[in-house]
Amino acid sequence: MTSVQVDKQHDGNEAPGQEPEEGYQRGLGNRQIQMIAIGGAIGTGLFLGAGKAISMAGPSIVLAYAIVGLVIFFIMRALGELLMYRPVSGSFSEYGREFLGPFIGFVTGWTYWLFWVVTGITEVTAAATYVQYWNKDIPQWASALVFTCALFGINLISVKIFGELEFWFSMVKVTAIIGMILIGLGVITLGFSDAGDTASFTLLWSDGGFFPKGIGGTLMTLQIVMFAFLAVELVGVTAGEATDPKKVLPKAINTVPWRIGLFYIGALIIILSVVSWTAFKPGVSPFVAAFQQIGLPAGAGIVNFVVLTAALSSANSGMYSTGRMLRDLALNGQGPKFFTKLSKNGLPTWGTGVSVAMMLFGVYINYQWPGEAFNYVVSFATISGMWAWIVILASQLRYRAKANRGELPQSEFKAPGSPYTSIFALAFIGMVIVMMGVDKDARISLYAAPVWALILGVGYLCIKRRDAALVAAGADTKS
Repeated sequence: MTSVQVDKQHDGNEAPGQEPEEGYQRGLGNRQIQMIAIGGAIGTGLFLGAGKAISMAGPSIVLAYAIVGLVIFFIMRALGELLMYRPVSGSFSEYGREFLGPFIGFVTGWTYWLFWVVTGITEVTAAATYVQYWNKDIPQWASALVFTCALFGINLISVKIFGELEFWFSMVKVTAIIGMILIGLGVITLGFSDAGDTASFTLLWSDGGFFPKGIGGTLMTLQIVMFAFLAVELVGVTAGEATDPKKVLPKAINTVPWRIGLFYIGALIIILSVVSWTAFKPGVSPFVAAFQQIGLPAGAGIVNFVVLTAALSSANSGMYSTGRMLRDLALNGQGPKFFTKLSKNGLPTWGTGVSVAMMLFGVYINYQWPGEAFNYVVSFATISGMWAWIVILASQLRYRAKANRGELPQSEFKAPGSPYTSIFALAFIGMVIVMMGVDKDARISLYAAPVWALILGVGYLCIKRRDAALVAAGADTKS
């Protein structure tokens, strides 16, 4: 739905809350949406990134994941309220445009596009390195090229095929975590394997205490934990292609608490009860370390396959998301018009194709210059991902205020505790951003943000000069 369509809806020429016709095919069913939602919360941030967080905070990392998980639930319920008001594929970019102004929508759409392009580059590159675990003779660039082309081909067939692939990618990740939890419980309760003599829930507090690095150490891991949940909002982008969005999406969002409880908190409790937190190191998967401690020779290979799957799943989601975001921008006059074109299967092939080309170029850059310059670009993905969350929360607060005044229809899926929960989540994200500035390793993410903001500001001024009527329409929508 474009800004003009939003105006018409508010003027009474279109039924309030009516689902817009965007040209997409509604090919994502309940089963696929549920697994996309689950997969969005399980990625390399858990399989690999948790190792660094554990080394920094010890067992208290479980508490950090629980607190951040609660914030993520607040964010997702805020998104759910907006989705039930108007389920569109532009999602938070559209909501930012409607409730916060055309400039915010412009910034959000292009920033989220860049987030997935950069993420796609890193994930495809990572997947290529995982292949070398089995065969070091395969060039990294060759694997990256094959993965990128294969995923692009799948995204050109139909949205149903994309959903099916994501279903099985997520199934692999879910099965691996559940298997790890069951094996770990067996080691702790029955005492089998090499770790049977030392495995115990008492490891959560007996080796230096629950806060071995102090409260400060736990607080400094919050940004790492937040980054692990990036892409959980992807389920909002599927709204325009879900078969029954007003039934399917609330179910997917309401599973967030148990997903976080089982796949993050549950898995970490078991791992930290099988292996002392002192055995974990940055850059080493805690799952691999746990399997090695248990004494399963195939464990490392299994985890490597799962992490490979997680990387390909993320890259696949990136290709899906970037095409939709570019088309939403183009429909609102904030991007090149050719991005509005859909294939006969209802797919934004131009937007996806350009995004994939950028990913391939990024893989080449990473191959040629894997130094500091590329690291600066990659680090920006973290702050850009959190920008989407900020826009979701701010848009929901604005929407709820208008709905309470009777200016807009009430959502069928209200965020519980709002506006207080949304305000708390915004404040929490603000605190994490401040802490990123304190941490020298995370500070690099903040350096790239002003540069990107300047680029977007110049781009928006050019659009404003070209089409002042579009900006005026967005301003009317905001008011």
